[in-house]
Amino acid sequence: MDTGIHQQLFLVGGAGSGFGKAIALALVAEGASVIAVARSADKLAELQKQAPGKIEPLALDLTEPESMGQILQQIGQRKLQGVLVNAGGPPAKTVLETTLEDWDNAYRQILRWKVALTQKLVPLMQSNGYGRLLFIESSSVKQPLENLVLSNSMRLAVVGFVKTLSQEIARSGITLNILAPGSHDTPAIERIYQKKASQTGISAAVAREQGIHAIPVGALGNADDFASLAVWLLSPAARYITGQTISVDGGMVKGVFG
Repeated sequence: MDTGIHQQLFLVGGAGSGFGKAIALALVAEGASVIAVARSADKLAELQKQAPGKIEPLALDLTEPESMGQILQQIGQRKLQGVLVNAGGPPAKTVLETTLEDWDNAYRQILRWKVALTQKLVPLMQSNGYGRLLFIESSSVKQPLENLVLSNSMRLAVVGFVKTLSQEIARSGITLNILAPGSHDTPAIERIYQKKASQTGISAAVAREQGIHAIPVGALGNADDFASLAVWLLSPAARYITGQTISVDGGMVKGVFG
Protein backbone atom coordinates (compact mmCIF):
# COMPACT_ATOMS: atom_id res chain seq x y z
CA MET A 1 0.00 0.00 0.00
CA ASP A 2 1.29 3.44 -0.93
CA THR A 3 0.95 5.60 2.17
CA GLY A 4 1.52 8.82 0.24
CA ILE A 5 4.15 10.19 2.62
CA HIS A 6 7.16 10.10 0.30
CA GLN A 7 9.34 13.20 0.87
CA GLN A 8 7.04 14.50 3.61
CA LEU A 9 8.45 15.89 6.87
CA PHE A 10 7.54 14.46 10.27
CA LEU A 11 8.46 15.26 13.86
CA VAL A 12 8.90 12.17 16.04
CA GLY A 13 9.19 12.40 19.82
CA GLY A 14 10.86 9.74 21.93
CA ALA A 15 12.82 8.58 18.89
CA GLY A 16 15.74 7.17 20.84
CA SER A 17 14.09 3.83 21.62
CA GLY A 18 10.85 1.86 21.74
CA PHE A 19 7.83 3.07 19.80
CA GLY A 20 9.39 6.36 18.75
CA LYS A 21 12.41 4.71 17.20
CA ALA A 22 10.34 2.06 15.41
CA ILE A 23 7.96 4.68 14.01
CA ALA A 24 10.79 6.96 12.89
CA LEU A 25 12.36 4.10 10.95
CA ALA A 26 9.00 3.03 9.51
CA LEU A 27 8.39 6.57 8.25
CA VAL A 28 11.82 6.67 6.66
CA ALA A 29 11.15 3.30 4.99
CA GLU A 30 8.17 4.98 3.29
CA GLY A 31 10.41 7.72 1.95
CA ALA A 32 9.68 10.40 4.57
CA SER A 33 12.14 12.65 6.36
CA VAL A 34 12.11 12.75 10.16
CA ILE A 35 13.11 15.28 12.78
CA ALA A 36 13.95 12.79 15.52
CA VAL A 37 13.70 14.09 19.08
CA ALA A 38 15.11 12.37 22.17
CA ARG A 39 17.07 13.25 25.28
CA SER A 40 20.06 11.10 24.34
CA ALA A 41 22.32 12.44 21.59
CA ASP A 42 24.08 9.07 21.46
CA LYS A 43 20.85 7.18 20.73
CA LEU A 44 19.94 9.70 18.05
CA ALA A 45 23.37 9.28 16.47
CA GLU A 46 22.78 5.53 16.28
CA LEU A 47 19.35 6.11 14.73
CA GLN A 48 20.85 8.48 12.18
CA LYS A 49 23.31 5.77 11.10
CA GLN A 50 20.36 3.50 10.31
CA ALA A 51 18.80 6.06 7.97
CA PRO A 52 21.49 8.34 6.55
CA GLY A 53 20.17 11.55 5.05
CA LYS A 54 16.64 10.98 6.34
CA ILE A 55 17.01 11.56 10.08
CA GLU A 56 17.57 15.02 11.56
CA PRO A 57 18.61 14.49 15.20
CA LEU A 58 17.41 16.96 17.80
CA ALA A 59 18.61 16.17 21.31
CA LEU A 60 16.36 17.82 23.87
CA ASP A 61 13.83 17.16 26.61
CA LEU A 62 10.33 17.65 25.25
CA THR A 63 8.96 18.29 28.71
CA GLU A 64 11.07 21.45 29.11
CA PRO A 65 9.41 24.73 28.00
CA GLU A 66 12.49 25.96 26.12
CA SER A 67 12.29 22.94 23.82
CA MET A 68 9.37 24.44 21.89
CA GLY A 69 11.48 27.23 20.44
CA GLN A 70 14.19 24.77 19.36
CA ILE A 71 11.62 22.61 17.59
CA LEU A 72 10.15 25.55 15.69
CA GLN A 73 13.63 26.65 14.68
CA GLN A 74 14.41 23.16 13.37
CA ILE A 75 11.23 23.07 11.29
CA GLY A 76 11.89 26.53 9.92
CA GLN A 77 9.81 27.43 6.85
CA ARG A 78 9.27 23.82 5.84
CA LYS A 79 5.86 22.19 5.66
CA LEU A 80 5.35 19.80 8.56
CA GLN A 81 2.92 17.02 7.65
CA GLY A 82 2.80 15.01 10.85
CA VAL A 83 3.83 14.74 14.48
CA LEU A 84 4.27 11.76 16.76
CA VAL A 85 3.63 13.13 20.26
CA ASN A 86 5.49 10.70 22.45
CA ALA A 87 7.80 10.61 25.47
CA GLY A 88 8.43 8.51 28.56
CA GLY A 89 6.05 7.92 31.44
CA PRO A 90 6.14 8.49 35.20
CA PRO A 91 7.34 5.93 37.77
CA ALA A 92 5.20 2.96 38.78
CA LYS A 93 3.47 3.73 42.08
CA THR A 94 0.27 3.00 43.95
CA VAL A 95 -2.01 5.84 45.02
CA LEU A 96 -0.80 5.90 48.62
CA GLU A 97 2.86 5.78 47.59
CA THR A 98 2.57 9.00 45.62
CA THR A 99 3.36 12.46 46.90
CA LEU A 100 1.93 15.74 45.63
CA GLU A 101 5.31 16.35 44.06
CA ASP A 102 4.85 13.13 42.08
CA TRP A 103 1.54 14.49 40.77
CA ASP A 104 3.10 17.82 39.82
CA ASN A 105 5.89 16.00 37.98
CA ALA A 106 3.40 13.71 36.23
CA TYR A 107 1.43 16.74 35.02
CA ARG A 108 4.58 18.20 33.51
CA GLN A 109 5.75 14.88 32.11
CA ILE A 110 2.50 13.68 30.57
CA LEU A 111 0.16 16.62 29.88
CA ARG A 112 1.63 20.11 30.01
CA TRP A 113 4.26 19.83 27.27
CA LYS A 114 1.80 18.09 24.92
CA VAL A 115 -0.60 21.01 25.18
CA ALA A 116 2.26 23.48 24.60
CA LEU A 117 3.61 21.56 21.59
CA THR A 118 0.18 21.15 20.03
CA GLN A 119 -0.62 24.83 20.44
CA LYS A 120 2.62 25.70 18.64
CA LEU A 121 2.31 23.23 15.75
CA VAL A 122 -1.40 23.19 14.93
CA PRO A 123 -1.35 26.80 13.60
CA LEU A 124 1.48 25.80 11.23
CA MET A 125 -0.64 22.94 9.94
CA GLN A 126 -3.74 25.13 9.68
CA SER A 127 -1.85 27.49 7.38
CA ASN A 128 -1.16 24.49 5.11
CA GLY A 129 -4.66 23.02 5.36
CA TYR A 130 -3.30 19.61 6.34
CA GLY A 131 -1.74 17.80 9.28
CA ARG A 132 -1.60 14.62 11.31
CA LEU A 133 -1.01 14.45 15.06
CA LEU A 134 -0.69 11.06 16.70
CA PHE A 135 -0.31 10.71 20.45
CA ILE A 136 1.13 7.59 22.09
CA GLU A 137 -0.56 7.08 25.45
CA SER A 138 -1.60 3.77 27.08
CA SER A 139 -4.41 1.23 27.15
CA SER A 140 -4.76 2.30 30.81
CA VAL A 141 -6.99 5.15 29.60
CA LYS A 142 -9.63 2.49 28.93
CA GLN A 143 -8.79 0.01 31.67
CA PRO A 144 -6.55 1.24 34.52
CA LEU A 145 -3.37 -0.72 35.17
CA GLU A 146 -2.17 -1.58 38.67
CA ASN A 147 0.73 0.43 40.09
CA LEU A 148 0.37 3.11 37.41
CA VAL A 149 -1.97 5.63 39.03
CA LEU A 150 0.00 8.63 37.76
CA SER A 151 -0.14 7.39 34.17
CA ASN A 152 -3.73 6.17 34.49
CA SER A 153 -4.89 9.60 35.62
CA MET A 154 -2.85 12.06 33.60
CA ARG A 155 -3.18 10.21 30.30
CA LEU A 156 -6.96 10.45 30.61
CA ALA A 157 -6.51 14.23 30.61
CA VAL A 158 -4.60 13.93 27.32
CA VAL A 159 -7.51 11.95 25.85
CA GLY A 160 -9.93 14.71 26.83
CA PHE A 161 -7.65 17.36 25.35
CA VAL A 162 -7.16 15.50 22.04
CA LYS A 163 -10.85 14.68 21.64
CA THR A 164 -11.87 18.29 22.27
CA LEU A 165 -9.34 19.77 19.85
CA SER A 166 -10.16 17.20 17.17
CA GLN A 167 -13.75 18.48 17.23
CA GLU A 168 -12.74 22.13 17.23
CA ILE A 169 -10.58 21.80 14.09
CA ALA A 170 -12.30 18.89 12.35
CA ARG A 171 -12.81 20.84 9.11
CA SER A 172 -9.21 22.04 8.86
CA GLY A 173 -7.69 18.96 7.22
CA ILE A 174 -5.92 18.13 10.48
CA THR A 175 -6.58 14.91 12.38
CA LEU A 176 -5.64 14.04 15.96
CA ASN A 177 -5.67 10.47 17.22
CA ILE A 178 -4.29 8.39 20.06
CA LEU A 179 -2.71 4.97 20.02
CA ALA A 180 -3.13 3.20 23.36
CA PRO A 181 -0.56 0.41 23.64
CA GLY A 182 -0.80 -2.43 26.08
CA SER A 183 2.19 -4.58 26.98
CA HIS A 184 4.88 -4.31 24.32
CA ASP A 185 8.44 -5.59 24.29
CA THR A 186 10.05 -2.17 24.80
CA PRO A 187 12.31 -0.81 27.57
CA ALA A 188 9.39 1.05 29.18
CA ILE A 189 7.61 -2.10 30.30
CA GLU A 190 10.46 -3.21 32.55
CA ARG A 191 9.49 -0.71 35.26
CA ILE A 192 6.16 -2.49 35.58
CA TYR A 193 7.76 -5.90 36.04
CA GLN A 194 10.29 -4.50 38.51
CA LYS A 195 7.48 -2.93 40.55
CA LYS A 196 5.48 -6.15 40.59
CA ALA A 197 8.56 -8.08 41.67
CA SER A 198 9.24 -5.71 44.57
CA GLN A 199 5.63 -6.02 45.78
CA THR A 200 5.40 -9.80 45.60
CA GLY A 201 8.92 -11.05 46.21
CA ILE A 202 9.12 -12.84 42.89
CA SER A 203 11.80 -12.08 40.32
CA ALA A 204 11.26 -9.61 37.51
CA ALA A 205 11.60 -12.51 35.07
CA VAL A 206 8.73 -14.37 36.74
CA ALA A 207 6.65 -11.17 36.82
CA ARG A 208 7.26 -10.83 33.09
CA GLU A 209 6.22 -14.42 32.47
CA GLN A 210 3.02 -13.96 34.49
CA GLY A 211 2.24 -10.73 32.66
CA ILE A 212 2.60 -12.37 29.26
CA HIS A 213 0.41 -15.28 30.35
CA ALA A 214 -2.39 -12.82 31.20
CA ILE A 215 -2.45 -11.34 27.67
CA PRO A 216 -5.21 -13.01 25.62
CA VAL A 217 -3.02 -13.43 22.52
CA GLY A 218 -0.27 -14.89 24.70
CA ALA A 219 2.57 -12.59 23.67
CA LEU A 220 4.01 -9.12 24.11
CA GLY A 221 3.42 -6.63 21.34
CA ASN A 222 6.12 -5.78 18.84
CA ALA A 223 7.18 -2.18 18.28
CA ASP A 224 7.59 -2.72 14.54
CA ASP A 225 4.01 -3.99 14.19
CA PHE A 226 2.81 -1.04 16.25
CA ALA A 227 4.72 1.29 13.95
CA SER A 228 2.88 0.06 10.84
CA LEU A 229 -0.45 1.25 12.26
CA ALA A 230 1.10 4.52 13.41
CA VAL A 231 2.45 5.26 9.93
CA TRP A 232 -0.98 4.70 8.41
CA LEU A 233 -2.62 7.06 10.91
CA LEU A 234 0.04 9.65 10.08
CA SER A 235 -0.70 9.35 6.36
CA PRO A 236 -3.28 10.94 4.02
CA ALA A 237 -5.10 7.58 3.94
CA ALA A 238 -6.39 8.18 7.49
CA ARG A 239 -8.24 11.40 6.61
CA TYR A 240 -11.60 10.12 7.95
CA ILE A 241 -10.34 9.08 11.38
CA THR A 242 -9.99 11.76 14.04
CA GLY A 243 -10.49 12.06 17.78
CA GLN A 244 -10.10 8.31 18.28
CA THR A 245 -8.25 6.32 20.92
CA ILE A 246 -7.25 2.98 19.43
CA SER A 247 -6.10 0.15 21.70
CA VAL A 248 -3.18 -2.00 20.60
CA ASP A 249 -3.06 -4.42 23.49
CA GLY A 250 -3.43 -8.05 22.47
CA GLY A 251 -7.00 -8.13 23.77
CA MET A 252 -6.35 -6.96 27.35
CA VAL A 253 -9.08 -4.30 27.43
CA LYS A 254 -12.28 -6.19 28.17
CA GLY A 255 -14.85 -3.53 27.29
CA VAL A 256 -16.76 -3.82 24.01
CA PHE A 257 -15.42 -0.45 22.91
CA GLY A 258 -11.83 -1.36 23.82
